[in-house]
This record gives sequence, structure tokens and C-alpha cells, in this order.
Amino acid sequence: MGGVSTHPRAPELPPHPQHLPHADGTGTARLREAFLSADFTVDGLLELLGASAYAALARSETVPAARVTRGGGPLETLVRLFLLQRAVPRARAEAALRGAYAGALADGWLAPAGADEVRATVDVRPYGGPEGQDWWIVSDLGCAVGGTSGVGDRRADVVLGVGGASTTLAGITVRTPVPRALDLGTGSGIQALHAAQHATSVTATDVNPRALRCAALTLALSGAGEPDLREGSLYAPVAHDEPFDLIVSNPPFVITPPGAGGARLVYRDGGLGGDDVCRTLVQSAADHLADGGYCQLLANWQHVAGEDWRERLASWLPRGCDAWVVQREVQDAAQYAELWLRDAGDHRAEPDGADGYAARYDAWLTEFERTGTQAVGFGWITLRKSGADDPAVTIEEWTHPVEQPLGDTVRAHFERQDFLRTHDDAALLGTRFELAEGVLQEQIGPPGAEDPEHVVLRQSRGMRRASQVDTVGAGFAGVCDGTLPAGRILDAIAQLVGEEPTVLRDRTPQAIRLLVEQGFLLPAGEGGPAA
Repeated sequence: MGGVSTHPRAPELPPHPQHLPHADGTGTARLREAFLSADFTVDGLLELLGASAYAALARSETVPAARVTRGGGPLETLVRLFLLQRAVPRARAEAALRGAYAGALADGWLAPAGADEVRATVDVRPYGGPEGQDWWIVSDLGCAVGGTSGVGDRRADVVLGVGGASTTLAGITVRTPVPRALDLGTGSGIQALHAAQHATSVTATDVNPRALRCAALTLALSGAGEPDLREGSLYAPVAHDEPFDLIVSNPPFVITPPGAGGARLVYRDGGLGGDDVCRTLVQSAADHLADGGYCQLLANWQHVAGEDWRERLASWLPRGCDAWVVQREVQDAAQYAELWLRDAGDHRAEPDGADGYAARYDAWLTEFERTGTQAVGFGWITLRKSGADDPAVTIEEWTHPVEQPLGDTVRAHFERQDFLRTHDDAALLGTRFELAEGVLQEQIGPPGAEDPEHVVLRQSRGMRRASQVDTVGAGFAGVCDGTLPAGRILDAIAQLVGEEPTVLRDRTPQAIRLLVEQGFLLPAGEGGPAA
């Protein structure tokens, strides 16, 4: 997550005292070369640590990796320095970094730790790009996401590294080449780094100056072009810019009750009430999108008593934009409070007392009760500025596993919406369709039965949807190979089942539309991953 909104409340902790390294061009390039030479990469880590220790490190559990890296070789030394945040002998650091050691010390990547040891000043984590690139993500020490003890540093402006939310957003983002991209709330810079691979120019914003510094280090160390970094809240830093072709945001979406005590962390606490940060980002997106442009963000939203959450999300959507909202998870109020109290490390506070864990937990539940918030939804929102008078809007819950990356699936979803919007039933029946790649058919019924009770089409790729169809729908899908228009296929099926062709033509288009919308059927010549 990155900060996008102004915090009207003063942080309870002072800004981080640790100075960040300087992104010196020559020094950073030498450091990158040293990392590559030592194989301080995702593949190198996996080979050194093994699957178990590598997976534990991804959960911010360091003991298995510490046991594996006692040998003192170059890669072991870099792991202990930058991932385990342990002091190492100066001689080992010099041997690991070779000609980059003096520059790393001078630029602030390393600092003395006693007479003969050095330590890292930041967390530097290898990260694999989508085409096998070796990248490195820079964040504050002890702030890899996913540990059992919460964020390691509870200062207000702490900057986190790559977590599950970061990789989810990177995976769902549409990756077509574009002139201009905006990473709103950049944090450690991971989304800007991805965008730099397919956007001519990238603007990255954050309300946290420390995050902007980390993003600059991430991009420089990973060999990306220099971004346009701007400090500010929400869309304010780009208020007078030309519109963007892509906007991505992993914002501070946590619904933190005011007055709940505990740490106030810029990366997750937006400073606005309820889910207003996400609502504001969505409602204002169209003003900053170019025609055909995408806005993609992660969000949390309240489930309020007496209100359909889908209607709540629909009220956020700006005019002239198609939308696809997917709710991936729902937590009740108690689960949600526990999640974010642990994230901030508040569960390590004294259990009793005015500022203890129990008091903070109670404050969260009291505020949720006041606002009628029974649960909180987690998911992603994609907008496309289509300019349509009657926008295509899909708001759904899909909690099942999906196949990442989903960027092509997201793009294909909106392309199919364009097709459906411009084809009435007559045009639909005149279209030749193909079954999408990876679609399987399941027949469900009692053993030995002549006919199945249910026929299910199931996608093995993309969103991995399942759709129950009747025998006509199953037969229709099975024949779709792009050679015959839909109407001709229905006429043939009508003869086989003894039904009047005109009746079948009248009642089937809606079922075909659903199969197209969900990505089971594609207009001929428009193959690709199922949605």
C-alpha cells in the first residue's frame, strides 16, 4: 500500500529517524551489478535457501533462512545483510559487494555496526519481473509484509515492501503499451516499476515523502527509467495534468475507526472516514482518465446493515465508465479489527489498560456498531473510460482461486462488453463463436443415469468460472468452432431435439450472452485466455 490522502490527525509516533540511501547513478548501477554477480535474485535465493526456507522468508519468518546462511559466501552475506537485517563482518561485505562496497557505504546503503561490522539501512528484496527481469524492492527494515508479529516498525511514515496486495494489483493490471501511466500512492514503487515496462512516462505520487524516496531507490536499483515523483494527496498532485491512459493504486484502504488508538500508519490509514478514500478515488477517476483508459485499484468497502454492498459500490461509479468490481473476501467486524490490530503490532501491547489491546479492539467494534458496519469486503475495482451512455457494469462476488496474471483477462472482459453492447439478438445469432481455450465440460448425475442432471462448463484458466447449462447450451458450446454462425447451429440443434427452430432462436440469445460475458464463448478470431 501507499499513502494517498492527507492525515488530519497528527501521527502518534514521530517520523522515521533512519536516513535513506542516495540513488547515485553510478553507485546504484555498481550495486546492481554486484547483486547480479552474487546471484542475489529470486532464482538465486530459491536455490540457496530451498523451498521451505524461501517460503518462510516470504512470510517474514527468518529463522530457517538464518540457519541456511551461516557459511559466509557472497550470496549468504547479502541475504543476512538485506533480508535478515543482521550485522556482518566488514570483510565479508566487501567480498560480497566487490567494487560496489565503498559506494554502498558512502551512499548510505550500509552503515558501520561496531569496529569491524556493517549493517544494511534498508530492506532490499529480490523480485522477479513478468518477463524474468531481476528487480529489487527497497523498503524500511523489518517491513516485509506477512509476518505473524505485524509491521516491524510502527513509526507513522514507515514504508512497506511487497506483499500479497501488491502482487495482486500487479497481476490484474492491463499491460498494453500506453503513453502515460499514474501510480497513485506508490509506496515502495512496485507498481511504478511494472508500469515503466509498458508506459512511455510514469508519474508516481504519495503523501509520504519517505515512500517517494524508497520508490526512487527501487526504480534506480532495478534499472528502470527515472519516474516523475510527486508528493501530495489523492489526485491533487496531478490535478492540472493531461489525462492518463492507466491509473493504478494500492491505496491506504483500511477502515480505521477514529480515536481507536494504536499506531497511525500512513501506508494503510487514509485519514478519511469509513471507506471514503476508496470511494473518492473511484468517483474522481474519470476526470483523470484518457478515453479508453483504465483505472485499477484495490479497495475495502463497508457492508452496512440494511444496505446491499453492490448498491454501495454502484453509487461510487463515475459516468461514462464501464466497471468491473470483484469482491474476493468478506470479514466480519471482529475479524477485520483483529487483522489490522495485528498488522500494526497492537496485539503485542498490554492487554488491559486505557491504551491496551483490549481497549483498542473495543474501540474498533464500538465505531463499527455506530456506523452499522457488520462486515468489510476486500476486492478489486477496474474502470474503463468508454464514454458510453449506458456503461457496462459488473459487480460480483468471486472468492474462488484465479489464475494470475489476469491483465489479459481483464482487458478481454471489457472487449466482450463492447461486443455485446453493439450486437442485438439478430446480430448475435449471425456471429460465429469459438469455445475459449481451457473450457471443460462436467456432467453431474447419479451413476448409470442415461442423462445427466446437470451440465457444467468450467474454465481451467483466468477467472476459472463454472456455469451450469442445459443440454441445448452444452450442445451449442461444444459445436462452436468458428465455422458456423450461432443461428445455424441452433437450427441444427432444434432438428435434433424436435423443437421449433424459431422458438429456440427466441429463447437462447440470453444464454449465449451470459456465456460470452463470462468468457466461455468468444467471437471467432478473438481467442485468448478465458475470463
